Amino acid sequence: MTELVSRAQGVRFDELALATRNHGMQLEGMRYDITPIGMHYLLIHFDIPEIDASSWRLRVTGNVERELELSLDDIRSRPATTIPVTLECAGNGRTGMDPRNISQPWGLEAIGTAVWTGTALGGILDGCGIRDEAVEVVFTGADRGFQYNVEHDYQRSLPIGECRRPEVLLAYEMNGTPLPPQHGFPLRLLVPGWYGMTSVKWLRNIEVVDQPFTGFQQTAAYRYQRDAEDPGLPVSRIRVRALMIPPGIPDFQSRRRTVEAGAVVLRGRAWSGTSPVVGVEVGVDGVWRDAQLDRSVAEFAWCSWSYTWDVGPGEYRLSCRATDADGNVQPAEQFWNRQGMGNNLIQEFPVTVR
Repeated sequence: MTELVSRAQGVRFDELALATRNHGMQLEGMRYDITPIGMHYLLIHFDIPEIDASSWRLRVTGNVERELELSLDDIRSRPATTIPVTLECAGNGRTGMDPRNISQPWGLEAIGTAVWTGTALGGILDGCGIRDEAVEVVFTGADRGFQYNVEHDYQRSLPIGECRRPEVLLAYEMNGTPLPPQHGFPLRLLVPGWYGMTSVKWLRNIEVVDQPFTGFQQTAAYRYQRDAEDPGLPVSRIRVRALMIPPGIPDFQSRRRTVEAGAVVLRGRAWSGTSPVVGVEVGVDGVWRDAQLDRSVAEFAWCSWSYTWDVGPGEYRLSCRATDADGNVQPAEQFWNRQGMGNNLIQEFPVTVR
């Protein structure tokens, strides 16, 4: 696979074109426990496919005793689960890496928390009778295109054990309404705790396989690579992160913040795909203090935090960092990788207090 890496400070025209097709969540959107659909981050690899729900079918094939072909009504008639889940793009923070991968130029906004409704994937797989030799399940979306000159359907796989987690869903609703076209209508996979590339949209086929899947999006894309020759390690669970709602008011272009002197309440969100967040700290010019952490709205959704900052006029640098129950802490120096994945570097920005 040929990849482009740049030390340029600006963005290229093709990156700008990607940025107009895809969008992040404005960081002030973290005020909402549940992100409005129009604010939720969005990444579309190829085109939004045109799908007629009345004729659409999901096929379950491969190493099963009984293959299935299900309509949307068939899936909606099955037992339903509704859960809030925070999704984050694996490339979130990519523009903070130097050199950086030439791709969707994410800052820190590729996040969102929605309420998803669907039926458990494990129930459908168990009903098909998975054979003993099966090792993975391959999910194929209806979107197709080229990436680095490789033509392919968007496909990802998961180990059988992950597929049987009760919270892994075939989702058909987002925030109480049918999936919008851009978010995977009529059906998408939802894998809580994993970066967003795993939750395949516009799902059309599920295949149970007896060998590890080697498709492009599994073995070439979404890898932690040191260089072009390194096969890398697969990107999977979301790394621990805290983000701050930008305080005060912004400058239109630079987004630099200005706040009034006095007691300033700083707020934000924190999440992790491996274990619950147990602490958030706020840094002022490199001095760290514990923030007040609130309970998450659900196991796989972000939690809120707050900190009261008593401050006089001047110039300051604010930052925040989270720690999860496994002891993972956001780094002060970013682990670099060629594709710009999993960047959970501490958020830091300047603030003027007047």
